[in-house]
Amino acid sequence: MVKHIILWTLKDMSAEEKERVKAGIKEGLEGLQGKIPGMIDIKVNSTGRLETSTVDLMLDSTFESREALATYSQHPAHVEVADTKVRPFTASRACLDYEV
Repeated sequence: MVKHIILWTLKDMSAEEKERVKAGIKEGLEGLQGKIPGMIDIKVNSTGRLETSTVDLMLDSTFESREALATYSQHPAHVEVADTKVRPFTASRACLDYEV
């Protein structure tokens, strides 16, 4: 199995807009569950963030294999969510992929 963890910092925006954007990212990415071959689990943590945090939200996803992760990255449903709900609103992105 492969874990795919992403940490994002959002662009400068009002607190209300930030909450709306985080909800849209969560809805969009978690909505991919069951639509992409080889995806085992996908969750977005966008609430409950402590003051000590240095990022705004996290994607925690699990795939059957490296190949399944590669399929996800190019899958049209994922690309659409990334292009419409994630990339336009994020200032930075960090990724950690590892085998478990």
